[in-house]
Amino acid sequence: MKLLVFGGSGKIGPAVAWDLVKENDVEAVGLVGRREHALNEAKKWINSDKVKVHPLDIANREDTIKLMKQYDVGVIALPDRKRSYKVIETAIDAGLNIVDMLEEYHRRPDPYEIEGLEIPGGITLDEYGEWLHKKAIENGVTFLDGIGFAPGLSNITLGEGIRKMDKTESAVARVGGIPSKQAASKHPLKYMITWAFSHVLREYMVKVSVLKNGKVVEVNATSDRESFTFDKFGMNEQLECAVTPGMPSFLFTRPDLKEFAEKTVRWPGHWQGVETLKECGLLDLTPVEHEGIKIAPRDFLLSIIEPRLQALEGDTDVCVMWNTVKGTKDGQKMRIDYYLWDEADTVNGISSMARVTGFSAAIGAVLIGRGEITTKGIVPPEDCIAGELYDKFLKELKKRNIDILETSAKI
Repeated sequence: MKLLVFGGSGKIGPAVAWDLVKENDVEAVGLVGRREHALNEAKKWINSDKVKVHPLDIANREDTIKLMKQYDVGVIALPDRKRSYKVIETAIDAGLNIVDMLEEYHRRPDPYEIEGLEIPGGITLDEYGEWLHKKAIENGVTFLDGIGFAPGLSNITLGEGIRKMDKTESAVARVGGIPSKQAASKHPLKYMITWAFSHVLREYMVKVSVLKNGKVVEVNATSDRESFTFDKFGMNEQLECAVTPGMPSFLFTRPDLKEFAEKTVRWPGHWQGVETLKECGLLDLTPVEHEGIKIAPRDFLLSIIEPRLQALEGDTDVCVMWNTVKGTKDGQKMRIDYYLWDEADTVNGISSMARVTGFSAAIGAVLIGRGEITTKGIVPPEDCIAGELYDKFLKELKKRNIDILETSAKI
């Protein structure tokens, strides 16, 4: 099979390609991006004759479709919604099966801070999402939507927990990419960039839909903070999490839940710092004028803080997950918990975020390429990676030294 990675020189795309070339039935992996030099650097790092470089502006629809028709599956590793949707539309027109790792359920586009997303005139965002879904079905396209860490691995594990219950009451995902404890002490907000930081700040400011008492309600991002001790895999760390928009498909695929929320995990003190920035207006997008110059406070903050959040020499990151499903099984109230603690691969120079996000996307793409996921249209991972395929997915992760711990207990 031949696979095409959009965002081939970014923070996640090269790791996707690095993983894909190791599969015996993968014949070629294409890297797509605008910066040819960066793509060549990624190719050099991957160090495989299977890699092909395709400098391309995705706005050039004709050339993009021509390239897509040379491949079997596309992996979208782009950091914002405008570019993600543009590639998705083009891929559906080209008949290319695709996976996307953005925290967006493309069948129900998020209405807040749309990041330049352009839709046809005269329709709503929801109508646009349904149009994409129906068009994908008509064109025979499988679109595995939200397959990375969160969304992705979080959806898959919670989906499995729900299937194990006779009746499920609540599902909560607690996931996040954080610096190692040593690295966290060197950076403001105890944070280090492993993902597009402008998109991270968007997650901190939008309204978030959650399920409360069986109803969809909107809450502020970074609300409902929770402190906990992570004590699995030999760890004993105090962490905090707060609501963010990480798994939007669950509101639509699991509407019978009474309670559902996705929360992002950070080191203690991070959320207090973010709240201070919000209260000071530094995350606002409305431009302010200073000495005749207008600039959005968030853009100004990004220009100052991003250099201070870049990894320093020796810095590494961690991905952490604690997901909980509560319900009833055989008349007994039960809980099932899923845990992950993954650290960076310092030998090969791959961040934990790139491992957990990129490898999950790569596995999903290969499953499509092998004909093991065949549902057409926009398909969230919790609906198509189940049963034997769930076991296979976790087995593939384990091959990559990404371990998921499942526990269950009566409550």
